[in-house]
Amino acid sequence: MSYDIREMPPQVNAGLLAKAAQAETATIGHRRHMGFADGAIQGVLSESAFAAQRIAGTAVTLALPGQDSTLLHHVIQFLRLGDVLVIDRLGDYKHACLGGGVAAAIKATGCAGVVIDGPCTDLPEIEDLGLPVWSRGVAPITTRLYDIGGSFNVPVCCGGAVVNPGDLVIADFSGVLILPPAEAEADIDWALGKQAGELDGHKRLLAGEKLGERTGASAMVQAKHGL
Repeated sequence: MSYDIREMPPQVNAGLLAKAAQAETATIGHRRHMGFADGAIQGVLSESAFAAQRIAGTAVTLALPGQDSTLLHHVIQFLRLGDVLVIDRLGDYKHACLGGGVAAAIKATGCAGVVIDGPCTDLPEIEDLGLPVWSRGVAPITTRLYDIGGSFNVPVCCGGAVVNPGDLVIADFSGVLILPPAEAEADIDWALGKQAGELDGHKRLLAGEKLGERTGASAMVQAKHGL
């Protein structure tokens, strides 16, 4: 296996990123089906760092084989302010490619966060650094510098979602969503509109309004069953 290292992608428009940072993945999930990473990939920061568990940025992708993190160490220098490093571990859920030292190097670049389709390690150090990380939990066995190979800025798979370099990544307390920039704005605008009305809707439900009546579900059931 050799190295496939490609150019950095254009970054997502700053205006779109600003809106995306306010949109919740679970709200967009009411409208969109594609682009969501497996729910096992979750933020690792604790409740005390909860505010940091929402990011939006430009996908920079890395395909990293099993026990080898040589390419990861090399490409950190190319990360930019606002990028999100998405790491496809190529099916390896045993070896942690990110710990305290790697997290410190990534934090120094201004990278918005990291999404790993695999485990990380050194949670206290990651939290102390304030680097937002989403992963498949933690593992004690780390990767090493075996010089096997890997690919940088190629299409990858993260938790079943296709990620292309330059895609928009939104990650929060519910999970991770990847959106092609050309499709993102309509979904984000819809989500922001829905979020704006949710507080009033919650108040009405607490005051006694029936959810089935509010959503129309009761009318559907009654029409089908002749109630």
